Amino acid sequence: MKSSGGEEKKLGNGVVGILAETANKWERRTPLTPSHCARLLRGGKDRTGISRIVVQPSEMILPERAYAFFSHTHKAQKENMPLLDKILSERVTLCDYELIVGDHGKRLLAFGKYAGRAGLVDILHGLGLRYLSLGYSTPFLSLGSSYMYSSLAAAKAAVISVGEEIASQGLPLGICPLVFVFTGTGNVSLGVQEIFKLLPHTFVEPSNLPELFGKNQGISQNGKSTKRVYQLYGCIITSQDMVEHKNPSKSFDKADYYAHPEHYNPVSHEKIFPYTSVLVNCMYWEKKFPRLLSTKQLQDLTKKRCPLVGICDITCDIGGSVEFVNRATLIDSPFFRFNPSNNSYYDDMDGDGVICMAIETLPTEFAKEASQHFGDILSEFVGSLASMTEIADLPAHLKRACISYMGELTSLYEYIPRMRKSNPEEEQTNISNGVSNHRTYNILVGFDEVKVSLSGLQGLF
Repeated sequence: MKSSGGEEKKLGNGVVGILAETANKWERRTPLTPSHCARLLRGGKDRTGISRIVVQPSEMILPERAYAFFSHTHKAQKENMPLLDKILSERVTLCDYELIVGDHGKRLLAFGKYAGRAGLVDILHGLGLRYLSLGYSTPFLSLGSSYMYSSLAAAKAAVISVGEEIASQGLPLGICPLVFVFTGTGNVSLGVQEIFKLLPHTFVEPSNLPELFGKNQGISQNGKSTKRVYQLYGCIITSQDMVEHKNPSKSFDKADYYAHPEHYNPVSHEKIFPYTSVLVNCMYWEKKFPRLLSTKQLQDLTKKRCPLVGICDITCDIGGSVEFVNRATLIDSPFFRFNPSNNSYYDDMDGDGVICMAIETLPTEFAKEASQHFGDILSEFVGSLASMTEIADLPAHLKRACISYMGELTSLYEYIPRMRKSNPEEEQTNISNGVSNHRTYNILVGFDEVKVSLSGLQGLF
């Protein structure tokens, strides 16, 4: 590339800028830890591609630079389109962490397991408070939120201690059997299960859930246990457990369901949730699919004395698969209560209904471990990003993750303007349903995850 004066410009100069996190007080993650930075700098620019690492403010998008962060723009998310417009107008190159995918088809940079780990610790903490308000003292009452522990190991030790108490003293009769239902089998669900398995437990197939509530299991007519239980029950459900084909003669087919979800009816509210105490939602969802649990379905379940006491929506899909989860919650204010009987929301643990948790930044509760994990992966290729001279020279997995190059959408993402034009009614639909997905961001400040600016005089590449 030639400058106006005719000399060749090298767009990547080996400088990496780590943007200071100012999204909220809880965001303590960093894309590269001090140990990562030290190792990259000690390696020398010839080997690592990095000559300098600086921390820079996050108040603005600097023109003709390259940035790497979770932009949440590739689905034309309405709330982040002003950000994308700014990136394009400033001739910025954007590499999106979420889109860095390996040859195996899986994301290379993700916090899913940490979200799952923190999420389950937090909902267990909430259960202790909720059951106390319902008149039950449980071992969960001694457990804190994830951020209250100095490390993931310390949080796990606390969960193990709760498990030991359950194994030795049992759970109150009135809350048993205590059944946790986990959706999906991805990283989030695996993180959730990792914590759950620290407690005394048995996993049950979805089809066997009714047996837990049978008379031979010591369950009275009102659905309560008549004998003390010394463990929890877990159940993993996937799409085939959540829907049935509208044609009774046809069985579930995953490929057909993804292609034609309109051919299927939801059945979780009939076959799964009548036996669920805590729903932990870990699955990706789009509007074309049936909801996991609608408000009307919860209202019907409540009339039938369903044992559901808590919702842990790690997906934070506001007004989405779990319809009545209408807001994101905060690390220091993680719960709200929804009463389906009067369709009302409360900021307390007392009274009828279910408690709901939908924290958007769960991984930052284990900030040290999450940052170490993220930086271990990012440090493997951040040097390539910082020293490349042309986007064509990037490795394939990084090239595919570039949404824009020097202010132009790359070929893989030229569909975004068409998507923006095709769904103008989406926000109005959400508002009319009492749901808003809108978040207020300062430019370059309010991203959901961590960020790196790969700064050259004229940008990165």
